[in-house]
Amino acid sequence: MISLPPATGYISRKTHRLAVGVLFFLLGLCFASWASRIPSVQQAMGISEAALGGVLLAIPLGQLASLPLAGWLVARQGSRRVVLWGVVLYATALLGLGWASSLWQLLPCLVLFGVGGNLTNISVNTQAVGVERLYKHKPIMASFHGLWSLAGFVAAAVGSFMIGYAVPPGVHFIFISLFILAGLVVSAGYIVREDSGVDPDQPIFVKPDKELLGLGAIAFCALICEGAMFDWSGVYFKKVIQADKAWVGAGYTAFMSTMALGRFGADWLAHRLGPKRVIQLSGLLTATGLSIAVVWPTLPTALLGFLLVGFGTSAVVPLVYSAAGKSTHMSAGMSLAAVSTIGFFGFLLGPPVIGFVAGATSLRVSFALIAVMGLCVSAVASRVRV
Repeated sequence: MISLPPATGYISRKTHRLAVGVLFFLLGLCFASWASRIPSVQQAMGISEAALGGVLLAIPLGQLASLPLAGWLVARQGSRRVVLWGVVLYATALLGLGWASSLWQLLPCLVLFGVGGNLTNISVNTQAVGVERLYKHKPIMASFHGLWSLAGFVAAAVGSFMIGYAVPPGVHFIFISLFILAGLVVSAGYIVREDSGVDPDQPIFVKPDKELLGLGAIAFCALICEGAMFDWSGVYFKKVIQADKAWVGAGYTAFMSTMALGRFGADWLAHRLGPKRVIQLSGLLTATGLSIAVVWPTLPTALLGFLLVGFGTSAVVPLVYSAAGKSTHMSAGMSLAAVSTIGFFGFLLGPPVIGFVAGATSLRVSFALIAVMGLCVSAVASRVRV
């Protein structure tokens, strides 16, 4: 059982920031560790590619089912309690994924993994809003998300090492889960203890206001772009760019690298230009990068385009979350849950829409459609208070 240390003694805002940053890193490590071993689990269970696509839907199913629950729990119990228990659930579900020996064991673990991921997503971002408040609303949200992205690179490297030495996923995930729980114990006493707007009588469903709907629309368009890059960048380089086998993954690597790098610089930029202008520029950068890859489908130009898309998508979601957490209409947890729910549908819809459009026309046309989503980010941001 996780103990909640009493609120005694002074904790500096830098210590709060470091503790919450550790949580972001641990959560990114948990998710990316699973992603790095999906091929191993698929091979061990003999799951076909078609079946794997259906199996992996269990994660977003768990996320979707827990979206209203996460905001409600944070509003009633506070983000600190929810994030502590959420991390434990997330790490435990990861262990289950590693040791599952059949689909009937794997599927419920995937659902729980989705639930744990969503509980921690809402609560840890509420924690980040609380730390940002200590900095007098100076933008720091993007740096937290940068740590999540950085953890993805670490997890990929560890996963490659484990695969290279034929370490089973179950053993791999034991080490990762123990590391996550150790990090949780170290940081638990230093995260933000109280959220503003905690309401023990908070209803589970609250209609978001116009401002939050606008922020959700920005997140929706941005996450369509992100989802497309995650799922289709390799296919684009293989079928449209016709890159050599060694370069098929270069587009995804370029995108991920600049998205992580951009998040560490986004707070500085938002502090000087303002969040609204940064989001507008980000949308234009995303549209420009995708347009370059569509109009000039060669390896050098496509790499340049995907690098720009990474920079373009890096700041949008963190800045939107930061703005949602300052809502005066709803608590930070409920506001983040509302915006995340709308954005989540963009992340889900983006990849299949690209597939349908590509099937009817071509991949270049579908990527051009995603470029329009980048323009929509800029257009909606100009009408919303960020």
